[in-house]
Amino acid sequence: MLPKEHRLSTPSDFSRTIRGGRRAGSKTVIVHLRHTQTEPGEARCGGPRFGLIVSKAVGNAVIRHRVSRRLRHVCAALVADLDTDCDVVIRALPRAADAPGRDLDRDVRKALGRIRGRTGG
Repeated sequence: MLPKEHRLSTPSDFSRTIRGGRRAGSKTVIVHLRHTQTEPGEARCGGPRFGLIVSKAVGNAVIRHRVSRRLRHVCAALVADLDTDCDVVIRALPRAADAPGRDLDRDVRKALGRIRGRTGG
């Protein structure tokens, strides 16, 4: 489980990241990245925040939970590599159901690299 300061928690956080950020995809995931600016009512602490979207298209509940668990481990490893003002939403695609953790890690990092290349950061 990711610590609370590293999780997106509200639907509006997810929406802002998906609509206002940049995205890149791979075979198993689509990654949305948004650099946030702290607004007057918003307190940011602790570093980048992550949100996961694993729909029924990925598989049954057991498979979705397995994919979510693997993606949480990927996110935990990425905390040190990202700026503290980043919000990241990772949407699992149906091919993620059969992908081992190392493939998910590679795909997420590759997508983030493409996004960073576009933003210059």
